[in-house]
Amino acid sequence: MKIGMVGTGRMGANMARRLMTAGHECAVYNRTPEPVKQLVKEGAHGTESLAELVEALEAPRSVWLMLPAAVTGNTVSQLLELLDGDDTIIDGGNSYYRDDIDRAELAATSSIHYVDCGTSGGVWGRERGYCLMIGGDPTAVDRLDPIFAALAPGVETAPRTPGRTGDVSQAEQGYLHCGPAGAGHFVKMVHNGIEYALMAAYGEGLNIIRNAGVGKQSQQADAETAPLGNPRYYQYDSINLADVAEVWRRGSVVSSWLLDLTATALAADPDLEQFSGRVSDSGEGRWTSIAAVEEGVPTPLLTGALYSRFASRGADEFTHKVESAMRKQFGGHDEKPVG
Repeated sequence: MKIGMVGTGRMGANMARRLMTAGHECAVYNRTPEPVKQLVKEGAHGTESLAELVEALEAPRSVWLMLPAAVTGNTVSQLLELLDGDDTIIDGGNSYYRDDIDRAELAATSSIHYVDCGTSGGVWGRERGYCLMIGGDPTAVDRLDPIFAALAPGVETAPRTPGRTGDVSQAEQGYLHCGPAGAGHFVKMVHNGIEYALMAAYGEGLNIIRNAGVGKQSQQADAETAPLGNPRYYQYDSINLADVAEVWRRGSVVSSWLLDLTATALAADPDLEQFSGRVSDSGEGRWTSIAAVEEGVPTPLLTGALYSRFASRGADEFTHKVESAMRKQFGGHDEKPVG
């Protein structure tokens, strides 16, 4: 097949490369030309505008977007003016599933298909493949099956689950048609909410180990400091965190690809000095928490991990100032120096 790729950043460019390796043709467009020029050297058809990209494709056209959620809507609007009936727009970024529903309805008024595809795999996807969570009408999704199959990891990347026999399903190959418009990004949204919690759990656990030698440190004895009750139980100041992450990778029930990446980072920089600890969020964790509230589903781990990211950016500073001010007012407690 021939497909258009709009947005050739870290993921979009590698997805185009994986598709071309599988024998598909790619017409590519990016706001800045440098990534396009590189992909042209590797066999892609470079274009300088959305109109030129659409012109480079044969009907029924398929245009895949790998863009930040903030600019996807405007790009979709432009494409709806350029495409014809039975063409398809695929949003492979991290758009809000509610936007997908609205955009699919708008596209349908022009008989254009709109497919949302939650895409997981990051910068490693070119080699490992991408886990794809798809929403949209069956006609468009089925037509795109060769594209999804080429991008997905394939069944051989994990042992078959006990109880699954017979023909290999799409899910076993690494892609799944989850339902109608928005369903793919809904599943990907929750996937990212879970990711937040997993990352926070590893971080918190490793931090406990990192501070397990607190009993060897001198303890301040004053009214503003809770005493360490049993210093002799916290004498472990020589546990190697990089080695802990490494040993957990082998045979442990908490082994995972996220742990693999953590072990890599700690091996290169044991104290993670190149990082400030400011953790961003791109929206999916917030949307997951909103869905949980509206569904009445308790998600303390996922929501707590999201709030932890807010705190990492200093969003809780004024909260703590208010607490400190109240302690000063009701008890005359002076703040202790930070650190």
